Amino acid sequence: MRSFQRIVSFLALIGCGCAHRGPAPAPFEPGSTTPGGQGVIVTPDNTVVGKVISVDGPGGFVVLNFPLGRMPESQRRYHLYRRGLKVAEVWISGPQTGENTVAVILTGEAAVGDEARPR
Repeated sequence: MRSFQRIVSFLALIGCGCAHRGPAPAPFEPGSTTPGGQGVIVTPDNTVVGKVISVDGPGGFVVLNFPLGRMPESQRRYHLYRRGLKVAEVWISGPQTGENTVAVILTGEAAVGDEARPR
């Protein structure tokens, strides 16, 4: 009788361990929706990002390098970031040569390697 009770208890424990709430969620597939029923929207980041390659502190300007074919418009204000922190504001004044352009330092302090972004 004792062994019968042990077997029944053992089977009950195994049965509880196998019970679950439902199937595991499927991985995201293109065209599927979120749990709220809304579609997932992915927007590419088309921000033109450059890099400071030269600084003329006394002259108050920097030379920025941008990816080939991605030169920003002249007369635009850009911000310089170092390790994710904003360190300066510049105004792209030109001239432009190839992938390089000149910008006037408006505020802050620029250093070679800083990242130039519109915001």
